Amino acid sequence: MTVRTRIAPSPTGDPHVGTAYVALFNLCFARQHGGQFILRIEDTDQTRSTPESEQDILQALRWLGLEWDEGPDVGGPHGPYRQSERKDSYRQYAMDLVEKGHAFYCFRTPEELEVIREQRKAQGLNPGIKGDLELPAEEVQRRLDAGQPYVIRMKVPDEGTCVINDMLRGTIEIDWAQVDCQILLKSDGMPTYHLANVVDDHAMAITHVLRGEEWINSAPKHKLLYEYFGWDMPELCHLPLLRNPDKSKLSKRKNPTSINFYERMGFLPEAVINYLGRMGWSMPDEREKFSVTEMIENFDVQRVSLGGPIFDVEKLRWLNGLWLREDVSDEEFIERMRSWWFREDALRALVPHLKGRAEVFSDVAPMAAFMFSGMLELSPEQFAHNKLEEGQVKRVLQFALWKLEAQRQWNKDNIFADIKGLAKAMDLKMGEFMFPIFVAIAGTPNSWSVMDSMTTLGPDMTRARLRHALNVLGGFSKKESKRVEKEFAAL
Repeated sequence: MTVRTRIAPSPTGDPHVGTAYVALFNLCFARQHGGQFILRIEDTDQTRSTPESEQDILQALRWLGLEWDEGPDVGGPHGPYRQSERKDSYRQYAMDLVEKGHAFYCFRTPEELEVIREQRKAQGLNPGIKGDLELPAEEVQRRLDAGQPYVIRMKVPDEGTCVINDMLRGTIEIDWAQVDCQILLKSDGMPTYHLANVVDDHAMAITHVLRGEEWINSAPKHKLLYEYFGWDMPELCHLPLLRNPDKSKLSKRKNPTSINFYERMGFLPEAVINYLGRMGWSMPDEREKFSVTEMIENFDVQRVSLGGPIFDVEKLRWLNGLWLREDVSDEEFIERMRSWWFREDALRALVPHLKGRAEVFSDVAPMAAFMFSGMLELSPEQFAHNKLEEGQVKRVLQFALWKLEAQRQWNKDNIFADIKGLAKAMDLKMGEFMFPIFVAIAGTPNSWSVMDSMTTLGPDMTRARLRHALNVLGGFSKKESKRVEKEFAAL
């Protein structure tokens, strides 16, 4: 048997370090067994998936040095490698399950489903969708003939226990009562993750699935689908989730999670991938600094620790410093620094602003330094404004951050629309609203258009600077945060 693993990211946002972490472990496991590593794009969420995000994922993984044997850009014998291009096949698989009695048409409205949830809660049951959902065959046919919208749900046992064998955790038992009747095919004809995932893994001959532990509760559904289809199930390995320093799940609200952020900050890809390799795993000799090649040579999945690995940016900076000092020659340092600093695309966007302000070239460096820096040196005093209280300043930064975190198409027009809408909702003049944004992004209110700066800096660095500015101002207490979130939701 040829070992085949895969990574299957959704192109719905910035390329996440968690995706790279799981990709690295899948790559190492496959290579260590002389197998193949596949990249598949799971774009069943047609409202949020974008081609730009897909390209971002490919570029970010390649920047880290992760290469795949098959994928949407390199092809392969098991394509296509985008789920949106396999749409018709999923429907047939769902219909086959209906015909075999393993799935059913569900016509329940959102209101009816909410009643079911509340009834199950009142009975002390899992509030997932389960129970009296099916209709008599005659009624189903009548509704189908009338063109009534439906979804297809899988049937799940009400009693008993599902036993999952995990490569790291051994035997996992989950009561079937805790597993809902999962939607397999949505009303728009697109499959859910669960159906597409199982069908694609079988079609692509995946032998081992290494994924985050957040998918443990979905494992019974997947195992049941494999049984329904009569297919062999891949070996499962649920990796520990990356954690913030406070042990909470790694999230962009507390830590920079975009791979692009670390590239823009000037980290070495070797150091970043090295650090991800240390997340829950260690070399036999316990050394902290190693290459991907060395990791593959020494990889043993049983050395993965189940304790939640802490992703600490300060520790990553320290490791990056080791790589700079020990593995980068003076000549290479100059070349890498040049390629990072003088990025033509970034410089080109700044030229109109610089030419309109500079008189000699020596003016350029101090004027444009904030565009090539990481986190700016800021103080609370810089945010003092004669018409804004400190609480308002913090709300401007927090609301702008939350609004921009939801932005899928990062361009000047969309950024401006978000900012203008927030200013109006908060009943602030644009000049007042923009003051703390200018300081957070440029370190001063006296710079060129901050919209242009944010567009060029990109979503990852922009959000990181807004988050940094909030931290400089002390952020919000836990009690305040709940109130502020409600205020934002009401805007």
